[in-house]
Amino acid sequence: MHTEDNWITTPVTAELVRGALDVERTEHGVLPHRLPARARAQCADPQLAMAEVQPSGVRLAFRTRATALELDALPTKRSYVGAPPRPDGVYDLLVDGRPAGQASILGGNTVTVDMSAGTTDHVPGPPGTLRFTGLPDGAKDVEIWLPHNEATELIALRTDAPVEPARDLGRRVWLHHGSSISHGSDAASPTRIWPALAAALGGVELINLGLAGSALLDPFTARALRDTPADLISVKIGINLVNTDLMRLRAFGPAVHGFLDAIRDGHPTTPLLVVSPVLCPMHEDTPGPTAPDLGGLGEGRLRFVAMGDPAERASGKLSLGVIRDELERIVAQRAAEDPHLHYLDGRDLYGEADAAELPLPDGLHPDAATHHHIGERFAELVFGDKGAFAEQGDA
Repeated sequence: MHTEDNWITTPVTAELVRGALDVERTEHGVLPHRLPARARAQCADPQLAMAEVQPSGVRLAFRTRATALELDALPTKRSYVGAPPRPDGVYDLLVDGRPAGQASILGGNTVTVDMSAGTTDHVPGPPGTLRFTGLPDGAKDVEIWLPHNEATELIALRTDAPVEPARDLGRRVWLHHGSSISHGSDAASPTRIWPALAAALGGVELINLGLAGSALLDPFTARALRDTPADLISVKIGINLVNTDLMRLRAFGPAVHGFLDAIRDGHPTTPLLVVSPVLCPMHEDTPGPTAPDLGGLGEGRLRFVAMGDPAERASGKLSLGVIRDELERIVAQRAAEDPHLHYLDGRDLYGEADAAELPLPDGLHPDAATHHHIGERFAELVFGDKGAFAEQGDA
């Protein structure tokens, strides 16, 4: 039986953090980042800053005999003016790889976004404490997956038995980059985002560089992928380029080549999978930009609409159909000299039949059930016997 008198406080250090590329010391504790400091210094976009500091796929991982633990943390939560309140972020506890509890921290900092006015308001708040008790006795591997949608400063870890860094289980490391869907969008919890589900089914360690609104072929992201040790790499490209109306077809092809060239500079023979966008009906033939439906916001619903015109494709504007065709062409061209490069049509993960059964609630992002579906499908197609990431060589 534990009491507060015999808690052991273990400093939260980079040794205990998995899935982050950088750990920043703050006045409260440590703040995991999913892009290195040099990359962050090269872009002042607030969307990127918000996305990379949300610890999707990041977890504390350690070995202990503890039957009870506490974690002090300071979350930063988001809310949108006129939209329904967002649920508090969820922390998932895994013991020896199996779900063993969930909890949330109330309070914390709050960032309120007014999409109509284009403004944000930051209100500081207090940290909170998670407590998990009744863990099985004996030595075990423990993971606390941080909320995929809340920036989280880690302040203190307390247990009723000593803690040591997690063992290396010899699993392959999968490094993935993508958009808000890969980041987690509206998944139920951090271990239920589709990349985490696919990683669990594939028996690999996940490093998730899914960056909401920020999968934009940025060179600093390519260099982060280049410099991160990994056994498997996938890049999901397309939807954010349409959302932001960032570039035309003339720029897109060379930018993809440059992005892949940078990755190959650090990983010349690593299995590398290029994934095109999943189905998004409003942007299949209609270019961006994407905008919130302000009328829907007035009714308390958050939906998105396509603002482009299909005719604009003739002048080089990008739709998802245009992007898929170009990605398939580029991968086929490069694969002639790169046998470790692979292509997956995103509609094999979520296509027309899936959309009929599991429509995108806001027109852009999948819900929890769809994350589960995409994760299972990816594991089957990519980690399966004939997939690009099959255990016995490349398909």
